[in-house]
Amino acid sequence: MGLQNAKASRVKRASILMLGLDFAGKSTLLYKFRYKDAFLTMPTIGFNVDMIEAGKDFTLTFWDVGGQKKMRELWSNFLEGTDGLLYVVDSSDKRRLEESRREFELILKNESIKNVPVVVLANKQDLPGALNAEEITRRFKMKKYCSDRNWYVQPCCAITGEGLAEALQRVATFAKQYRKSQETFTTLKEF
Repeated sequence: MGLQNAKASRVKRASILMLGLDFAGKSTLLYKFRYKDAFLTMPTIGFNVDMIEAGKDFTLTFWDVGGQKKMRELWSNFLEGTDGLLYVVDSSDKRRLEESRREFELILKNESIKNVPVVVLANKQDLPGALNAEEITRRFKMKKYCSDRNWYVQPCCAITGEGLAEALQRVATFAKQYRKSQETFTTLKEF
């Protein structure tokens, strides 16, 4: 494989897996990323797929997978080949925070996404009593569970769009870096 080819195969797209409990706001966020306006969504049965341009020559394919209990059993099927995990948390729903954290921990333990970068979206910041990014970082034990990967907690609001541009940027940057490291690793293995 000559250097020319190596350059030509530079990262053009990445797959982002979007997970979180039902009602965390995943589908609304996805609409907002794409259309900039909020949208009344139905609970996702199965999954939505959407491609979003993130800067020049870079496309992110988002897999937004339903968060109901029966769907969560299928989450692990989507982990293979993922370049980034976007985990959405309803920061205002203290009642389900622990449940969300448990599911998050379970995913991170999966070998398929070892080293895959993680962005946690602390959604619904507009609601009273919503936990801020620091709180979510602490409650979700980010430093402990994500010590082997790039991670970031982004406060946001799917309805107003606040924090979404930053989140998209962060996901794109992480995914790009991850793809590059994977490509380097693969090239090294080929020699």
